[in-house]
Amino acid sequence: MTRISRREGLMMAAGMVLTACGGSGPSSATDASAGPTPAPSPSPATPPASLNADARARGMRFGSAYAWSTPGADRGSFANPSYAALLESDCGILVPENELKWQFIRPGATAFDFSRFDAMMAYAESKGLAMRGHNLLWHQPKWMPAWAESHDYGPNPAIEADRILTEHIRTVCTRYGTKIGSYDVVNEAVNPADASLYETALSRALGGATATLDLAFHTARAAAPHAQLVYNDYMSWEPGNANHRAGVLRLLEGFRTRGTPVDALGVQSHLITQGTDTGTSVSAQQAEWRRFLDQVVAMGYKLLITEFDVRDNNLPADIAARDRAVAEYSRAYLDVMFAYPQLSDVLVWGMCDRYSWIEGFEPRNDGAKRRPCPYDGDFKPKPMRAAFAEALAAAPTRP
Repeated sequence: MTRISRREGLMMAAGMVLTACGGSGPSSATDASAGPTPAPSPSPATPPASLNADARARGMRFGSAYAWSTPGADRGSFANPSYAALLESDCGILVPENELKWQFIRPGATAFDFSRFDAMMAYAESKGLAMRGHNLLWHQPKWMPAWAESHDYGPNPAIEADRILTEHIRTVCTRYGTKIGSYDVVNEAVNPADASLYETALSRALGGATATLDLAFHTARAAAPHAQLVYNDYMSWEPGNANHRAGVLRLLEGFRTRGTPVDALGVQSHLITQGTDTGTSVSAQQAEWRRFLDQVVAMGYKLLITEFDVRDNNLPADIAARDRAVAEYSRAYLDVMFAYPQLSDVLVWGMCDRYSWIEGFEPRNDGAKRRPCPYDGDFKPKPMRAAFAEALAAAPTRP
């Protein structure tokens, strides 16, 4: 089967957000007054233990992506009381799914719109939850806003491109100050097909991808000296990702050689189960993955799990059997990741199957609903949640 790229669905999700919010594009206003008032959250039907409490006992944090929406909308939003209850019961750190990306906050070369993310930040602050910034530059042409790809960079393109990029990063980092302690400064710059770096209209104007990524990190360091600066990508442990991992390693090595201020590798962790008849053993995946992580941490990088979920491929439709297999696969992966003391934060890309991006991105061939998250469509805990709790309990305590 021809497989579309892992991240094609995120802009589909972005489009659904716009539709759910009335279909209007962002304005140039920067006023934080817009946005819903956080609704009271009911107690969820969850086990009494908190995953974040389990994580904190090991010197880590557990968190999730979440979204903006109007109150009453059926989305994975803080304005949805049932979803907010999951966030508040299990999480210590949150990350916006889409609302801090260029397409949402940068409607033009000279305009910004922070209204949706401001509301999300206000909610997090009201609940005492930390915030990650995702992202300051998603460096692929198809994920840059259309205006940036068609922009006239003028007779001195490097100067104009420098202005656009540095203004963007400075504006975001200055607006939120120490409220955001970790940024995905650059997202997905490596082409998995050949391990090269993607080029965009912005990077071509600036003189190439390497110069662009370096400028992004140096600008973020100057604008947010307190923050952890992360390179975030979806290279993964499944077979077929060797080129992608090699490209990421080469990029990380280059950052160190050039003195680019990158603190950590964000490991997205959009896992794909392999089933029982593919000839792929989990132990072989674990060994290959350790080799990759060993090279990353040997360069002095920290680690984060930034976007965990599981695509339940090649598994039976039976829910009990499928959930059990997904939990076992998750546990095998988490045991490897949590063994590294360099890993501090682990975030899932959504708490609940009901709102996962994966169903709209790549439905199962048999029509069975995807089950990629720790909670099911009725907000009830699944075996994956237990796998997280068990993996955290078994993890070494961070120094």
